Amino acid sequence: MVKSIYIKLVAIILVLIVALLLVVGAFLMSGVRNFYVSAFYDQMREVFASADVAADLRAAAEGEGGAALLADILRANMGRLGVDATTRSFFVLDGETGQCLAGSNMAEGEHLTVTRNILTALAGGDGYASDPDEDFMDMALPLRGAGGSYILYVIDNKETVTRLNAELMGIVVRAIAVGLLISSLLGMLLAKTVVTPIQHLTRAAEKVAAGDFSEKVENETADEIGVLARTFNDMADQLETNIESLKNAERTRREFVANVSHELRTPVTSIRSYAETLGDAAGTLDGETERRFLEVIVSESDRLSKIVQDLLLLSRFDAGNLRFDYQQFSFEKSVRSVFDAQLLEAQRRGHDFRLEVRDDLPDIRGDRSRIEQVLINMVSNAIKYTPDGGCIRMTAGAAGDRVFCTVTDNGVGIPQEDQSRVFERFYRVDKARSRESGGTGLGLSIAYEIVERHDGRLELQSQPGKGTAITVWLPVGGPQHG
Repeated sequence: MVKSIYIKLVAIILVLIVALLLVVGAFLMSGVRNFYVSAFYDQMREVFASADVAADLRAAAEGEGGAALLADILRANMGRLGVDATTRSFFVLDGETGQCLAGSNMAEGEHLTVTRNILTALAGGDGYASDPDEDFMDMALPLRGAGGSYILYVIDNKETVTRLNAELMGIVVRAIAVGLLISSLLGMLLAKTVVTPIQHLTRAAEKVAAGDFSEKVENETADEIGVLARTFNDMADQLETNIESLKNAERTRREFVANVSHELRTPVTSIRSYAETLGDAAGTLDGETERRFLEVIVSESDRLSKIVQDLLLLSRFDAGNLRFDYQQFSFEKSVRSVFDAQLLEAQRRGHDFRLEVRDDLPDIRGDRSRIEQVLINMVSNAIKYTPDGGCIRMTAGAAGDRVFCTVTDNGVGIPQEDQSRVFERFYRVDKARSRESGGTGLGLSIAYEIVERHDGRLELQSQPGKGTAITVWLPVGGPQHG
């Protein structure tokens, strides 16, 4: 493993050095070529646009023997045109046929290729086009006079730039050789610096895998390896605690399974018992008793269905596949709708149930049906756990960028030691009373999950014997992730 890491690190450094130098070399050669080509055309435009050269060329084209006169003028300006005996030449071509009439290198002129710029000049335009793929640069300038029609043509075979690029490539190759030597030495040093603490981490990890959490990695550097070493030490320190947390989680899971089994078994047992009684005593029970037994069966069936629905909903929460329909809606209308829906049940129990909406509530963004489900749960709990003839208040308002709804009752209240657990699944303060009221112990758990996914919060205040106040807070703009 160690050798492999050494080889990989050194190889990566070598590849990076070579790649960097090759890229630099490519950019340099491309830059030299582009500069040389740009300089050529700038130079040509400058010379032929100068007043003295332009005047002499126009005068030569007006008289007899124009081609020879034009060649003499170009020859007189060879220095300004950069014409030499090997790389750059000038020619005077026939403006109608493109035939070479005179020039600095007639042997070359007899075999001139008709280039794109020459074709442009034959058509009457200035030929200054550049093709980077060609191994030459040229320009063609049409000139018409009384003595005839001509094309002034200058061509460069790019030998100068080719030589420069060859020298640059030699420099790049020598730089690569030196860079490889230096990077090999630095790479081995770097590899050793990186691999040694990794070896220590590996030994410590092996001990942790074997159950020994006492091993610590000594590395006080401020780089990533040092951070990794300290993180590993922190992890080892926390693993034992996490093991205890896993045990607690397993215990919670078993309690949850036991609670589910118990909650399902209770209504199933009731249904079976009453059904068996009806079956065994068929024809002997009076109508009132049969009706009462059937009501119990229906009630327990509804309760069983509610438990299953709540469990399915919670499982979808846990799996993360429950979709919320986030839309803009009136929070005040939802609060009033829930109040109206629960008013009849509250009055049936003799409760004094009132609603207070403070000021105008802003519309909020969220899943309206889920929010109303939370509000219904809050109100129905207050109705269930407040003795008949109690007082229940539903208050809604806004504070800053959040809205709230508080449901207050003067019911039995919740002991202090139980308040932190009321949002746990199946948790009941008074199990017997909860079952008598038809509760499953899941309503507040579901409400808590819904509010969490709206980036809101649930607050609980309660005193045994004096009542309970539960408040839901929701952001007006809705959840950030929704």
